[in-house]
Amino acid sequence: MDPFVVGLLGTLLLLILLALGMHIGIALAVSGFMGVAFLSGFDQAISMSVNAIYHKISGPALITLPLFILMGYLASGGGISGQLYDSLSLWLGRFRGGLGIATVFACTAFGTVCGSSIVTTAVFGKTCAPEMRRHGYSKGMSYAICASAGSIGMLIPPSILAIVYGMLSGISIGKVLMAGVMPGEMWAALFSITILIVAKMKPKSIQADPHIARATWQQRFISLKVWWPIALVAGAMFGGIYGGIFTPSEAAAVAAFILMIYYFLIKLLPSRGEKRKENLRELGKIFTDTATTSALVFLILGSATVFSNFTVLTGMTTEISILVNQWGLSPLALILAFSFVYLILGCLLDSISMLCITVPIFNPIIQAAGIDPIWYATIVIVSVEIGLITPPVGMNLYAAKGVAEADVSLEDIISGIMPFLIAEFVSLALLIIFPILSTYLPSFIG
Repeated sequence: MDPFVVGLLGTLLLLILLALGMHIGIALAVSGFMGVAFLSGFDQAISMSVNAIYHKISGPALITLPLFILMGYLASGGGISGQLYDSLSLWLGRFRGGLGIATVFACTAFGTVCGSSIVTTAVFGKTCAPEMRRHGYSKGMSYAICASAGSIGMLIPPSILAIVYGMLSGISIGKVLMAGVMPGEMWAALFSITILIVAKMKPKSIQADPHIARATWQQRFISLKVWWPIALVAGAMFGGIYGGIFTPSEAAAVAAFILMIYYFLIKLLPSRGEKRKENLRELGKIFTDTATTSALVFLILGSATVFSNFTVLTGMTTEISILVNQWGLSPLALILAFSFVYLILGCLLDSISMLCITVPIFNPIIQAAGIDPIWYATIVIVSVEIGLITPPVGMNLYAAKGVAEADVSLEDIISGIMPFLIAEFVSLALLIIFPILSTYLPSFIG
């Protein structure tokens, strides 16, 4: 049988397994292994699969991933998210839409120590959405703000998605991480503007908080003291990577160490007796959850390598690249076409799954077209993040629903998410029109 046909059948098998509910890591490994076995024999498939998985997950650069995941769990367990929100609400909650904007900026700040959209959405959906409802926000709008602002966590470093993309594509992880800074800030600004527009057009959905309006300037300035761990972590990471002092792995280690010290100072040292035992159990769970989450991501990355090797063996990526080149599409047309594919896949798959399936196929085409790989990487991550809040199966929507109060339905959240979905499409258009938004900061990294 023609290898190209085998490649198409292997891809079809992958989609069937995913449709049947098989985990993405297992589905990738099974499809890739069976394809290689069909083409080269069972023994060759065993050898190639084992070597591919080992070399992918044993690379020193991959230590960044569990460190960033650990940072997210430590920040959440240390109460950083709640403190950020309380401080920002004192400054911004005095006008209509202020609490929503405070949530957006708190999610943005928390994203600098978390790196996961779903974790950020769940944390703020649990802590901040009920507060917004109590102060006059509609239930759909409260959780929609958390779901949309949570997606910023995958843009601003540390970004788990940027690390995964860098590992799959082979481009500089540090540059991909830094490329997300300006787009992330742009999202925060656009979401804030969206909240102000909704507050103006639908005043019943967003109301001002008269209690926070009475906060004194002294209270507001005192609240700024809770920002020091965020400032310290962000300074260590951005300053280290941007200044060439740290590699991304070293920056992640330093930031995780800072948050570990913070957790000990805030949760363990002041506690005594049963409370200390409870906090120690929580710390143990943080390490367990970090290991579990990291293992799942490692499984996906290793399996994606098996499937990627299979596609290379079949020549499918080369054939598709030649076919696309024959169409004579311009680089802009290619980017628009691939962005559209990610937007569609975002309705069906989670973000890492999308990258693992598409990067091995799309990247050779992008390279042949001479498109800036960092610019394209940022466009891909933004497109994937849009998928996280796109109905019917945007993962952030379900993360928000999972922590929502009993009277909040998925339909409520979807109805509130639409203005933010429009804002994300605007951001994608701006990123395509102005590549400098994603390429300026990475240009300073050697």
